[in-house]
Amino acid sequence: MIKRLITLEWKQFFRSKALGQSLAIKILIGFLALYFIGSFLLLGLGAYFLLEETFPGEDPLKIVNSYLLFWFAVDLTYRFFLQKLPVMNIQPLMILPIHRNAIIHYLLGKTTFSFYNLLPLFFFVPFSVVLIGQGYPIINVIPWFLAMMFFELSINYLNFLVNKINVVFYVVLVLLLSLAGLEYYGVVDVTGASEYFFNRIYEVPYTFLIPLLLAVLLYRRNFDFLRKGFYLDDQISEGVTEAKTNELNWLDRFGEVAVFLKNDIRLISRNKRPKQILIMSVFFLFYGVIFFPQDMYSESYTWLIFASLFITGGFLMTFGQLVPSWDSEYYKLLMSQNIPYKKYLESKWYLMVVATLISLILSTPYLYFGWKIFSLIAVGGLFNIGLNSHITLWAGALNRIPVELNVKAKAFSNTQGFNITQMLFVLPKIALPVLLFYIPYMISGFTAGIVVLAIVSMMGIIFKDFFLAQIEKVYQKGKYKTIEAYAEKQ
Repeated sequence: MIKRLITLEWKQFFRSKALGQSLAIKILIGFLALYFIGSFLLLGLGAYFLLEETFPGEDPLKIVNSYLLFWFAVDLTYRFFLQKLPVMNIQPLMILPIHRNAIIHYLLGKTTFSFYNLLPLFFFVPFSVVLIGQGYPIINVIPWFLAMMFFELSINYLNFLVNKINVVFYVVLVLLLSLAGLEYYGVVDVTGASEYFFNRIYEVPYTFLIPLLLAVLLYRRNFDFLRKGFYLDDQISEGVTEAKTNELNWLDRFGEVAVFLKNDIRLISRNKRPKQILIMSVFFLFYGVIFFPQDMYSESYTWLIFASLFITGGFLMTFGQLVPSWDSEYYKLLMSQNIPYKKYLESKWYLMVVATLISLILSTPYLYFGWKIFSLIAVGGLFNIGLNSHITLWAGALNRIPVELNVKAKAFSNTQGFNITQMLFVLPKIALPVLLFYIPYMISGFTAGIVVLAIVSMMGIIFKDFFLAQIEKVYQKGKYKTIEAYAEKQ
């Protein structure tokens, strides 16, 4: 039965409309995966000797153990944002003589062989081999290694719950933030506790059964959760809500763009996930608090430009990166309207511009840190309007993963529609303004960097129609592929 399910998944993969995405992007993702594999491999081979040289007289294994708790915390964080959870269209299978337990075990088994589980192997395997080569007892090293792998599996299954159950997400978030705060303010020695716990696993070999038991329990919890919601009638509930409408007539002054602007405002006001994305973008305003008060960043304009872009670009970086996936459920209807495609893109551009301007106004308290800092924020906001808005729309042409707004238990912790392609397009959004500022800054000083960045940003605004026309061609070229991809059940 498992073999048959694998065959169905294989056929679904090669018949998917999303398979036709840019070959260059896929090759780049492959090189990125190889880069991380190589980095983890080199780190695993050299970590022992590097720590031995940096901290003479101390046990490198104990140093590694003291930071393993943070390792797993970071692991859970990047899994939450990057790891794509296994999904399967079970409706056709429900009328076949296939036991639901087999389907659920198959779905959970797919996560075991995820790249995110294999990647830590490239650190822990060579590191364990080095430990054995340096005289550490093999009877202690192997159980310690197995414990690390079982903890990775536990993180994998915990991530499944975090993405599916909002309560788990908030509990884990509060716990991680609390531990970080306690360590920072010296209330609790988290690294010391981590060292003691993982050293005990190394010293007492049979304790590797603890993470094994944890992985089994989390697997079982996931199994029960999926089994409970397997049948359609389990997900159906009756409810009566009062329908409310808002004509938003004040937007009619924008002409043909108004119909799309109204759709976006209604989408944000009526759906939980866009609302919380909007709230999350507000927290980006506080990004500068991390960098501006710190002396180590006061003259590092690379970091200051980085912070400035995020202060004013929160909405662009969060809501904007999922254009046009937000409209996936009625994208075919939108494309059937007698309205130019360019107007659809222009409405998204106006939405990001207005959000950036509001963020810029709300960031005026940063004047407390001086005019230099605020000028960086202002020019960062100008760049977000002039160029990053166009880059965001261009990236949307390659995003053919739908967002189902009405999916139960999917809101802030919902990573649907988010993929590695969007992450890759973050690089030019950040690297380009840093280079445009830093090169003239090194030649002529701070003012030259600000002026060059401002001029380039203004060019993006002046030639808005030209850029939108070029982006429209990309969308038009992949229009029907996008419609077909959005029609697929994820």
